[in-house]
Formats: sequence, C-alpha cells, structure tokens
Amino acid sequence: MHGGIIMIIIIFFIPFLCVATDIITPTKPLAMNQTLISSSEVFELGFVDLGNNNLYLGIWYYQIQPRTIVWLANRDTPVNSSFAKLTIREDGNINLVDQAETVIWSSNQYVPVINTVAQLLDSGNFVLRRENDDNPENYLWQSFDYPTDTLLSGMKLGWSRKNGINRFLRSWKSDNDPGSGDYLWKMNTDGFPEILISKKEKVMVWRSGPWNGERFSGVPEMKGVSIIRFEFQETHDEIYYSYEMLNTSVRSRLIVSSSGKLQRFIWSASANTWNIFWFHPRDICDDYGQCGPFGVCDANVFPFCKCLRGFRPRDKRAWFDLQDASGGCVRKSEIDCRSDGFLPLKNMKLPEGSKAFVDQTTNLSECGEMCKRNCSCTGYANMDISRAGSGCVFWVGNLMDMRQYAESEGGGQDLYVRVALSDLGQSVSIGNSQKGSADNNHVVKIVAITIGICAGLVTLLIILYRKRKNTQRLKKAITLGRGSLERIDYESKMDELDLPLFDFTTLVLATNNFSEENKLGQGGFGCVYKGTLPEGEVVAVKRLSRVSDQGIEELINEVRLIAKLQHRNLVRLLGCCIEVEEKLLIYEFMENKSLDIFLFEKEKRMELSWHMRLHIICGIARGLLYLHQDSRFKIIHRDLKASNILLDKNMNPKISDFGMARIFGCDQIEAQTKKVVGTYGYMSPEYAMDGHFSTKSDIFSFGVLVLEIVSGQKNRGSSYTSTKLNLLGHTWTLWKEDRGLELVDESVQANFLEDDALRCIQIGLLCVQENAEDRPSISKVLLMLNSSTIELPQPKYPGFFIRKKDVETECSSKQDDSSTVNKVTITMLDGR
Repeated sequence: MHGGIIMIIIIFFIPFLCVATDIITPTKPLAMNQTLISSSEVFELGFVDLGNNNLYLGIWYYQIQPRTIVWLANRDTPVNSSFAKLTIREDGNINLVDQAETVIWSSNQYVPVINTVAQLLDSGNFVLRRENDDNPENYLWQSFDYPTDTLLSGMKLGWSRKNGINRFLRSWKSDNDPGSGDYLWKMNTDGFPEILISKKEKVMVWRSGPWNGERFSGVPEMKGVSIIRFEFQETHDEIYYSYEMLNTSVRSRLIVSSSGKLQRFIWSASANTWNIFWFHPRDICDDYGQCGPFGVCDANVFPFCKCLRGFRPRDKRAWFDLQDASGGCVRKSEIDCRSDGFLPLKNMKLPEGSKAFVDQTTNLSECGEMCKRNCSCTGYANMDISRAGSGCVFWVGNLMDMRQYAESEGGGQDLYVRVALSDLGQSVSIGNSQKGSADNNHVVKIVAITIGICAGLVTLLIILYRKRKNTQRLKKAITLGRGSLERIDYESKMDELDLPLFDFTTLVLATNNFSEENKLGQGGFGCVYKGTLPEGEVVAVKRLSRVSDQGIEELINEVRLIAKLQHRNLVRLLGCCIEVEEKLLIYEFMENKSLDIFLFEKEKRMELSWHMRLHIICGIARGLLYLHQDSRFKIIHRDLKASNILLDKNMNPKISDFGMARIFGCDQIEAQTKKVVGTYGYMSPEYAMDGHFSTKSDIFSFGVLVLEIVSGQKNRGSSYTSTKLNLLGHTWTLWKEDRGLELVDESVQANFLEDDALRCIQIGLLCVQENAEDRPSISKVLLMLNSSTIELPQPKYPGFFIRKKDVETECSSKQDDSSTVNKVTITMLDGR
C-alpha cells in the first residue's frame, strides 16, 4: 500500500461513478469497464461533457434530469481529450490527470499520512480523510471548502480564520461554459458583516444587508420559512453563513447565475422541475446604490427614490427631470453635535456596513446617547433584534444603499438617522430623550390601548353592517342583470361563491379614488388599480368600465370560476364589489405586473434571462394543466395571452382574467359559440372562424405565447422581412430552413442553451399546428418541456401562417357577432 503510485481509475466512457456511501481506496480499484454505484440516491460523482468536448470532474444530483451539476473540480482547466482518470497518488492527494499523466487538478494538501481514502457523502461533500477516521473535524480536504456556483445544505459561505480559506461562489461564464464567470457571491467581513454580489470583484451589484440575529435585513423572503433553518456565526475561528434543510427529503440549492442573480431553487418531484423559491436582485431597489448617499429606495411607490426628512436631492435636475437619483441626498441644515436628534425609520434595509462598527455590550436604549456623543456618527441600529435589543451598530459618513419595505413584506428593521434639530418633528426623540418620562409613556399607552379597542369595536360593527348591505346590493344587481343572469338561482350561487364582498367606499379609499398614480394597467374591460386596504394588505382592483362589453355576466362568470381555484400559477381572487353601476374584482397584487411589459418593452426585456423565460413557460403550462385536467372542473380559458399572464415579486407567472372562460363537462371535448371572444393573434383558426373551442384552442394560444417568450416579439403587430410574415409564419420559415436559433431574442443571445431554445421553438410550433387534433395536450407539453430525452415529432403547417395586407378592418360587435369583446382589429387572411 505504501509503494508506488496508488490510483483509482475512472474512464470517461463509464456512465457515472456514484459513491455516496462507497469509498475510493487503494484496495478498491475499478477496472476500466466497471461502474461503481452506491445505494444512496442523493448525489453522483463522475466525469461530464458539457457539449464542448471537454471533460470535467463533477458532482450532480442522482436521478434528477436534466442533470443538475453542483460542483466541478476543474472548471477552469478542462481535460481536452476523451481520456482522464482520478487517482489517489502516493502523496495521499486526489489527483485528476490526463492521458499524458499531466496533473489537471489536485486536492493539493499536505497529507502527513499515506493511507488516505476519498468519499462522496450524502450531503454532496467530496472529502479526503485518513482511513478509519470518520471524524468530520479531521477531513484533510473537502469540496465544501472550494465551492463553484452552488451552495448546498450544510455548506458554509465565508472565512475560516483558522486555515485562511475564503469560501465564496463564482458564476459560470455562461450556461454551457462552467469557467469562472464575472459574478462573485461572498461574505464581506469588514465592519458589520453581510453577503454581497460583485461583478469582476470590483463593482457591487447587490448586498443582503447585515445579519440582524434572525435573517439578513435585505432578504425578507427568509422570514417565516419553515422548511429551512438559516445560520450566521461569527467566532474567533470563523465567520460564515449556512442553511440546513429541516426535511432532508426536500432538495434545495442556492446558485449565483451567469447573469449575476442569486437564485434559490426547490425541487418539485411531482412536476419534475426546479422551481425558483426566490431570487435577488428582484427589483430596482435591489440594485446597489440606486438612490445614492442618504437616499432611500421604495419599490412600492413611484418615483422609487426619496430623500429622508431633513435632506434634499443633491442634483435636483437629475433627480426630478431625468429620474437619476444616483447622486443621492444632502442635508438641508447644518448639524450641531450638541442638539441633533435621530429620525426613526421602520422596516429599513440597513445601510452598507463596511464602515460601521459594532458594540455588543450595549443595548438599544444606550445607543442614542453613544451616537450623539460621537459627532461623526450618522446613524445607529440594533445589532440583534432576536435578543431584546442586544448590541448596537453605528455608522459614520454617508449612509448608502438604504431601502424601505412595506409592513406586509416583512423586511428590514428599525434604523435611526442623525438629523438637525430644526428638521425634526416634536414627536421624534433626541439623544437620551428616547427614555422620556415613564409616567407619561404609561398614561399614553393606556389611552392608546383604550382608543384602539373602541375603534376596533366600531370598525367591526361597520364592517358587519356594510357586508350585509353589500350582500343585499349584490342580490339586487344579479336580479336586475341581463341575459342569462335572469335564470341564475341567486341563493345557490352565493353559497357556491363563498367570497368576501367589499364596500365600494373602502375601495375608493384604498385606490386613492382610482387615481392615475395607482393605475396598473388598462384593457377592454376597464382599468386595474393598486390599492392598500385598511389593514395594510396591498391588492389589485379590477374596475369594469361602464361602457365595456364585459358586464355583470362576465364578472359573475369570473367570480364563479376562479373563486375556488387554488393553484400557484393562477391569480388568487380575494373578493368582489357590485354597487349600482360599479362592478369590481379584488385580486392579490402582482408586483411585476404583466408578462407583455417584460416581453415587448425594450428596457424591461433585458431583465428576462433565458432561464427566467423557461421558468415562465413552465409555470404557465402548469397553470393550464390545472385548468384542463387537475381542477374540479375542466376549464377553457379562451383568452390566454401575454397581458393576462401576471408576474409576482419572484417572477412566478400566474394566469389571470377568467371573464371569458367556460366550464366543460368531464367527458366534453368541444363546444361552439356564436360570439367569439378573445384576442386575435392568440385565437386558434377553428375558434376564430367557426366558434369551435376546446382545450386545443387554449393550446394554440399557449404555443403563440411560447414563441413570443422565446423571440420577444408579438405575433400580431410585428412583421418580418419583405414578405411581412407574422411571428408564426416567420418561425415556420426559419424552422424549415434549419435557422430556428435566429428567432431567439437578441437580449439573451449570449446566454442561452441552444438545445433548450430549439426544443421550446419546436414545442411552440407543435402547439400552433393548423389542425386541432395534431396539437399535443398540456400534459404532453409539460412532459416535453421537462424531459430532454423525449424525441419530439416534427410540427406540421401552423394555423394563421399569414401575410399582412396593407389595410386592416376593424371588427365591431354591432356589425359581426363573431367579434372579440375587446374590440381589437382583425388581420385579413390570405388563403393558401
């Protein structure tokens, strides 16, 4: 065992080496035609070719397809041949060598003993240790100390002061090139430690905010997560962040993508896909320094940047005229160290902490006096909110990268900023006056509690009275409704809906009287407004226009269909309001509005990475699967389009607007209508021409959506080349000429997988085939999207492969009852 070079050979043509419980030892060699497989089903270790004819030694999840790589040993030094071997050499180190016996990669540790073994643990940690020594503290080397772009459960991110190892993540160069990319995710240990993303190690892109004892102050998604335990430790030996999955059967990974986003994924076994749990940066306020020194960013208002009380914009012209707040804010008044006070701010992402200093011995009641005595101190906050105000953090100089969250978001903490006395209100504490008068505070608390109880009782009585009154109004409105509503059994419908009824006055106040500032969007139905309910919940209020063709029938239809639908990819309906001529629906608020904004606006399109586009496509498909197959009723949406796909704060897609939807019986395949509704460009040929609709008409709309998401272009309203083809015609032409990749949106051209793109284009063309029976079901679509091993059929001629005429004719419901209720224009068609 001590003589010569001892090696374990793994040849590339071996499918994989899985050693989650087995051990690589000198006494356990592999013949060249053997495969070593352990009993574990967590991770695999072996060689992988990423399509560039280079070999990498890597670790990936076992039995998860497509293969999800979590670690690469030789990411920057691939083996440029079809031969490589992994050895344990005479010096006790793990070595990766090529055919010429050149060492490509090595564990490169001083090993005082020769009898070493290598093992891949169930955690995904590849370790080198002494034989017969299972003590994790005695690992001679471990892959967890040298991560690539992925943080797994149990891994540490940060510094080991004991051995000088800095554990950080670095992105891949691109989705198919694992070389060291531009973006780093690392621990900043200066001042008040926090985690940040930087580009090329110089430009800060995003930061987490410091650890406040429970979570990072700038990552509200960490609050209330029950399946993950987060940990931040700072000791004499090390400072690190890690997480642990409380249910070991749940797979979760944290990566820094090649585009610089930090993304947490959760594996969904039922859907056979990785779902994004959250990601950062997620909005404009996550971009570092968006509002400059002493500026505060708030993503819930517009403009996003504001100056604190006592401050004004440094450059008013840039701030107000150009919407450029990067110059930040300056004080309105000179500060006086003896009389300055502190402005209390709630739900704040704490300022950048590299120049802050921490005193763990004080409590919050002493912090104000300490900061007041130090004339350089510009602000302070509690160090640990989990231990009743333990410790203080003090900032000197400019306060950078502050953000304020809404109460409902659960982010941030209290921050106190030094302000001149002349700029403070009387209610703001100054120095040690935070202590105030104990007696006065006690009286104030008693009075406040008494008033609060009385106000609560009065509010409850008003709500009960208004709810009863609103129910009576709804009954009257339905009774007086037109058409088929006269045949509705009101009592049974109300029992079926079981939905909260909102008072119109409440919604007027919530939306600031439906002001332009609160408007989120507008369509044929009317407008949608952002509203804040009395209890602080942010909602979207859909107000049907009085002149809209969508009347009470469509509203009741939408309520009836969506009230009991519960799926993560469907917008949740919270309530409705019908008062005289007012008809409103109240939905959950979608922070990123609708998909069409990101697809068809040049500036926003850049934010849609290729990975995000795939995530949105799969999310829409899952929502459609629920409607067509998994819900209590089979539901045909009939108006699936980009503007009806809403995006939440994590860019999860949700299908909305069920005013045109129809319920099918369990065995029903198709139906017909004389009144064609929907939006041209997304409507299938059989529906637009003959009024026939089915699940396959929704599939056609989904196929159009897929091609729009891939290309970033509208099917209707865009033309290509001198032939003026629409998107379907252009895609079909490229596909037949083997030029499909030319369709991909130029904003992601440098960062997408060619196989994935071609697969999406082919799926899109399969969905828009002219004959409905040729189109796949949504369950087959999901299978094709999630499995790269399934061979796809070749698509046939698409429906509406058209050239645009120079003249378009507007279709009015008064002239032709096959018109859409949205009164859009219809393109005249050329016969084939």
